[in-house]
Amino acid sequence: MQPPMGNERPPPPGRPVSAFVPGAAVPPPPFAAGGPFVPPPRQGALLPQPGAAAPPFGAAQPAAMGGYRGPPPSQVPFAAAPPPQRPFTSAPPPQGPFTSAPPSQGPFASAPPPQGPFTSARPSQGPFTSAPPTQAPFAAGPLPQGPFAASAQAPFRPPPSSSLGQPQSPTRGSLPAPNYVRPPPLQSQGFYPGAQPVNPQFPMSRPAFQQPVQTMPPPPMGPTASFGNQAAYLSAGPPVGGTLQSLVEDFQSLALSSAPGSLDPGVDVKALPRPLDGDEEPVKLLEAYPLNCHPRYFRLTTHAIPASQSLVSRWHLPLGAVVHPLAESPNGEEVPVINFGSAGVIRCRRCRTYINPYATFADAGRKWRCNLCTLLNDVPGEYFCALDASGRRYDTDQRPELSKGTVEFVAPTEYMVRPPMPPSYFFLIDVSVSAVRSGLLEVVAKTIKSCLDELPGFPRTQIGFLTFDSTLHFHNFKSSLSQPQMMVVADLDDVFLPLPDDLLVNLVDSRHVVESFLDSLPNMFHDNVNVESALGPALKAAFMVMSQIGGKLLVFQSTLPSLGIGRLRLRGDDVRAYGTDKEHTLRVPEDPFYKQMAAEFTKNQIAVDIFSFSEKYSDIASLGSLAKYTGGQVYHYPSFQAATHGDKLKHELSRDLTRETAWESVMRIRCGKGVRFTTYHGHFMLRSTDLLALPAVDSDKAFGMQLSLEETLMTTQTVYFQVALLYPFL
Repeated sequence: MQPPMGNERPPPPGRPVSAFVPGAAVPPPPFAAGGPFVPPPRQGALLPQPGAAAPPFGAAQPAAMGGYRGPPPSQVPFAAAPPPQRPFTSAPPPQGPFTSAPPSQGPFASAPPPQGPFTSARPSQGPFTSAPPTQAPFAAGPLPQGPFAASAQAPFRPPPSSSLGQPQSPTRGSLPAPNYVRPPPLQSQGFYPGAQPVNPQFPMSRPAFQQPVQTMPPPPMGPTASFGNQAAYLSAGPPVGGTLQSLVEDFQSLALSSAPGSLDPGVDVKALPRPLDGDEEPVKLLEAYPLNCHPRYFRLTTHAIPASQSLVSRWHLPLGAVVHPLAESPNGEEVPVINFGSAGVIRCRRCRTYINPYATFADAGRKWRCNLCTLLNDVPGEYFCALDASGRRYDTDQRPELSKGTVEFVAPTEYMVRPPMPPSYFFLIDVSVSAVRSGLLEVVAKTIKSCLDELPGFPRTQIGFLTFDSTLHFHNFKSSLSQPQMMVVADLDDVFLPLPDDLLVNLVDSRHVVESFLDSLPNMFHDNVNVESALGPALKAAFMVMSQIGGKLLVFQSTLPSLGIGRLRLRGDDVRAYGTDKEHTLRVPEDPFYKQMAAEFTKNQIAVDIFSFSEKYSDIASLGSLAKYTGGQVYHYPSFQAATHGDKLKHELSRDLTRETAWESVMRIRCGKGVRFTTYHGHFMLRSTDLLALPAVDSDKAFGMQLSLEETLMTTQTVYFQVALLYPFL
């Protein structure tokens, strides 16, 4: 007679069947034969008499990883004696890395039922575990030794007693109390190396298609607790219904690892969501608004604008825009250039908005409506075109200003304050002892010489040099000279120019003189031991040279200014200020001279780039004002050494000299009703509430603006923005 196993045992009449929660038990270990296990006597069971024969179906303690055992039968006075050892006697539970530990008391542990001749045995405490069956006359036979036999003998540990009582049922004593148990998963054949074939006499208690569960230690459980929402019946157990079962399945689905030793990550990494790569924008957004400019030129912080001030207060997101007016064209596409000729640039009479793809035409094409202020404007006769049945111009696809979000207009002469000036580069180089020893002069001279052919504005480009330490060194680059002439000015309080001309010369005419100066610059000050720096007077001298034509001033400073106007003190060495409320003063400009000089530079269309190489505290907070208010940039190289930082300096200086640059430019951003810009961020001088003065703006410059809403004017579902950058065409 074959004993039933697993879920094959039919439930007795009137007894509820426990739920089946797959995948939470520990897989069984490899089995080996072992000795028999005799359970200790229990309360309510008769001790076997010595020499008494065991009944044919005497029960023994099952193996630690057996199948589903079902509800334990009630103990009766006629308990059977321990069965003798026979070929089908099971071995004690194994000890090893896969042995199930005694379950701890958790939130789903049941309280021990009352003891009596007709009560069920005490269940083992732990989540989803069944109680060991007691000995009864009709208990199942012992498990056979073989593929499912235990491997080693483990000491028997009786279940701990609980002081919490369980509600008694009115039918207690008439029906045995079923326990909600969960069958431990059996290991599929072949999962472990050297697994023995399954005994055909004992089929598996779970379907063969179910994948084996990885061996993971069970989570620790909390102390024993009872639930007040359970029904007051003896059969009440942990809620292993649909809610808990779905929770267990969801928890198991979070595992991303594969089998131990496998190279398979267990999840498709390509299916996981990824952030954007750099400036890459989702294609769907560009397809939804094909008339918008590319996000590389203009990008909002959010793709939706709050419709009310109350929503803004709960928005908790930065509301603004980032403008990159001269960014490199994406995908190599050139920005189209439009020349309206005698018609002039088409603009709105009231808000001065330029014609754009979102403007609509009316009155058979004789008028166009501004999309920002909704004003109807007249269409010049030279720009007139008939409309189709949908109100669209027939030449829309042939006019880039009506079909593309980014265009360039050729402005007439009335837009210019003065004729376009030639691009000018003036270099202010510190030649003190720290610059000589660090190798700064050699790297700077070689880099400038290698970029002479790539400077923008050829052949009108102008160039000049001024070196300084405790005195000012002017250099004459007259084209008729074979070698440059150096003139020294030692008066730092009253700076003057030793020559009226030839300090800023045309590069094409004086190319050989400039190259000769750059070749001799590292050796010219090789023996200089001067440790002072007169940066302030050198800035005033450079301003006197460049004030007539503007341009870009590049300052190479390796020593804290110590002489003349604009000298700074070494305030960064005061360690007592760090970590206190006085630390923020180190980030505030100490001397207003540099901000005043920046205002003068901006007024004369001069942009300043700062290259700082100081070995000690260099007071970037003060020197940075020159770049902040002139549209320049700050490069900082602390403790510069040519062997370490030479390549970085060469790359950044080459980029600074050769990138696309717009000179003497101004920028204004316009927006529709209900929205206005309140704060601007970047390097510029704000002339009015919305006009940014930029003596020089290049392809690496971007600006940030913060928005504010005017709730009374939010009357439309669409908000329009337009950025206009006006600069001379070289």
